[in-house]
Amino acid sequence: MKQDTPAPDGRSVRWEAHRIERRSALIKAARRAVHTLGAQASMEEIAAASGTSKSVYYRYFGDKSGLQQAMGEVVINQMQDKILAAGRSADSPRSGLRAMVSAYLQMAQTSPNVYAFVTGSAGEAPGISEPGVAVALSHFFANISEMMDHAVQAYLEGHDTGSLTQAAAGFWPIAALGMVRAAGERWLATPAPDRPSEAEMTDQLTAWLFDGIGWDTPGRQTREA
Repeated sequence: MKQDTPAPDGRSVRWEAHRIERRSALIKAARRAVHTLGAQASMEEIAAASGTSKSVYYRYFGDKSGLQQAMGEVVINQMQDKILAAGRSADSPRSGLRAMVSAYLQMAQTSPNVYAFVTGSAGEAPGISEPGVAVALSHFFANISEMMDHAVQAYLEGHDTGSLTQAAAGFWPIAALGMVRAAGERWLATPAPDRPSEAEMTDQLTAWLFDGIGWDTPGRQTREA
């Protein structure tokens, strides 16, 4: 005997849609507040800057960690989409890597406070984020690493390399990501007069990743001790 599936309650559907919309609006408001106030802003400060009460944020996100996770998912997904799009639009492995590094630095530079808030790169333990954000970051780096791995393999196909180089190449994307992230966070924290421009930093990181630091460049003049 056929059983009829109960129709969804219209009020429940409308309430869920309202809740999703309200949650999105709170994340956007919190993002603007953190951009202005800094990564160490409290929930009370964020709520006040957003024109609402702290209890509203607690109702939707539980606590500051929940807000960090929710904002992190949005920001990290936006960064991932822009970086992957930059890599896909390039016409060579090197230009693809440069485009990805540039996109990463540009996104981080747009709001260092928001970047530090969602990645946990501010405070006493740089780079340590909440578990939910750590998962989002893990997926982010895995996706970026996969694209970089394809670029490395394409680059090596045009060069005469040994089996050891081929095997070690698999470690290059994660090492490259670690360097770009660490250097990028140090770059963001460096005062403007002593900090290279985004374009200069992008060029330098790309050169380091593809060419090394350059101490053994052929023809380099060395001074006698």
